[in-house]
Amino acid sequence: MSGVLRRQHMSVLLRRAAPRTLRGRLSLVALVTATLLMLVLTVAFNAVAGHRLQHQADDELRTRAAAVATTIDTSGSTARVLETSHDDLLDADVWIYSGRRLLEAPPASGSLTRVADALAGRGGQRCVTTDVHGPLRLCSRPISGGATVVTALDLSPYRSSADTLLLGSLALDAVMLACTYVLTRLAVGRALRPVRTMTDQAGQWSAVASGERFGSMRHPAELTRLGASLDALLDRIRTLLRHERQLTGELSHELRTPLSRIIAELDWWRARPRTADQTLASHQVIAEAAESMRTICDTLLADARDGTLTAPGTAETLPTLRRLAEVPYPQGHLTVTVDGPPLVAGVPPALLERIVSPLLANACRYARSAVSVRVHRTADGVGVDVVDDGPGVPRAFSGLLFEPGRRADPADGHGGAGLGLPLARRLARSAGGEVTYDAGYTPGARFVVTLPAG
Repeated sequence: MSGVLRRQHMSVLLRRAAPRTLRGRLSLVALVTATLLMLVLTVAFNAVAGHRLQHQADDELRTRAAAVATTIDTSGSTARVLETSHDDLLDADVWIYSGRRLLEAPPASGSLTRVADALAGRGGQRCVTTDVHGPLRLCSRPISGGATVVTALDLSPYRSSADTLLLGSLALDAVMLACTYVLTRLAVGRALRPVRTMTDQAGQWSAVASGERFGSMRHPAELTRLGASLDALLDRIRTLLRHERQLTGELSHELRTPLSRIIAELDWWRARPRTADQTLASHQVIAEAAESMRTICDTLLADARDGTLTAPGTAETLPTLRRLAEVPYPQGHLTVTVDGPPLVAGVPPALLERIVSPLLANACRYARSAVSVRVHRTADGVGVDVVDDGPGVPRAFSGLLFEPGRRADPADGHGGAGLGLPLARRLARSAGGEVTYDAGYTPGARFVVTLPAG
């Protein structure tokens, strides 16, 4: 299990580290490809250079062995070393054997002599690398008469040259990779510049209100075809986008209250052990909230299909409004009262709830201590007044109350997206009614719902 979690964690890290732009991804692909190629070339180059340096070292050892061989007399029954004027130079790191017997060896080279003995005992021309006294290369060369010469050479200069070549190649690789990355980004950026321009233009346009399209601009042939396809797509979604945003916002706005009831009830139920009756009561509350959510979805989706609610139905206003007032609102200190004559509205109960619910939630949000809902008869139907004792609506904002997404003071600390009042008016109008704000009412705020009689 830990291995699976570790792989998942690494996968998440890799996804986060990956570039998010096409330009960055193409540049990264080019960089990775160039890195792999440069790595292969660097390894191959340094392997060839190392082999070449070793070959040079072996050539020098064989040359020295050949020079030493000229100082050995093998005409007798045993080989003997002749003295020469440059004997001190020839004796440096040189071992001379007659058969298995050591004739001459460098001073103070005990451990290295054992390596030379083993090399000479194997016979033939052989070379070996050892680190007895630093990096050394030893080569053996047999000569006539059963004699063998073993020469040694310090490889430090050769390894230093190899290290210098490696560092130089790595530095060259870094410069070339940087140039590759920069040039790739410049080339890809130049190629994608028209696409970026189209993206910026699309970001400045509104698919709902703007009539600008890509087809009126000059682009390369590939982008012209892309622009034509985008124009066709914009034309198709122009009328749908506004309705989609409106429906999404309204569903989110209306489902928030029953969803909050479900969450609160589950938190209360899980806080400590409950009795069977308490559990049954929690299930009942959750079921009612879920049914409310389904009713909300059905009501708003039915309105979104054609903008007109034609489903017949009537609602007894007082029971419906009292049930709505029993919904717990965040402001628990408020007193919510519902009164009036027992009138019947010519709309389904679910629709009446959806019309009055945003008004009641708005009143509870801003009220100081009390909210009242009063039912009364109007000249052509039924009226519902929702009144609170809060600060009221600023006079300068009263004309914008029913515009979607508008709030008098977004920083007032109260939640809301400015969608409830426009939704209430739209649903009321779809049923032949209206929602208005009484600007002359003080103190507080008063909203009036008028609906046809049932």
